[in-house]
Amino acid sequence: MIELLDQIRSCRLCEKALPLGPRPIVQASADSKLLIIGQAPGSKVHHSGIPWDDPSGDRLREWLKLDKETFYNDNKIAIMPMGFCYPGKGRSGDNPPRPECAPTWHERLLNEMPSIQLTLLIGQYAQRYYLNQGQVLVNYKTLTERVKNAYKAPTAIFPLPHPSPRNQLWLKKNPWFEAETLPLLRKKLAMINL
Repeated sequence: MIELLDQIRSCRLCEKALPLGPRPIVQASADSKLLIIGQAPGSKVHHSGIPWDDPSGDRLREWLKLDKETFYNDNKIAIMPMGFCYPGKGRSGDNPPRPECAPTWHERLLNEMPSIQLTLLIGQYAQRYYLNQGQVLVNYKTLTERVKNAYKAPTAIFPLPHPSPRNQLWLKKNPWFEAETLPLLRKKLAMINL
């Protein structure tokens, strides 16, 4: 695992396309029980080198009811974004994750984490990549439909919206998320005993 993490952190595959240069952000251990697959680091995370070290991370930890000590314990939680490096600014937020990362690194990293009991798919990129043929949620075309029907997902998978402050309107339009979905998520987290 250590060798693979070193390879990921040394990756320069899409260096020319990254406005701030490569700085792959990943957290994992063979003992990790919870896997968080999000989009890609933002500029603040790029500078700190700490995953989810921004307002989105604060909201995510609140959703999960986890303190920073637990969240950043790689023996408990693995963090594997769809794109490991900051992809740059787009017209309405950050650019999409670089397409090279997931096919290059995800399967290899997943093979090194046999203890994962629950995977959180945060945002549309992770959900589109991982909720493919054969998954219960494949027929739900929008992120809202997938999150609303999370209770139908296999017990090892849980889709979530991105916790970005930009999603405040989505949260207001979908009060069922905090009332129904988050309690279900916390129940699943309690079952894996972080």
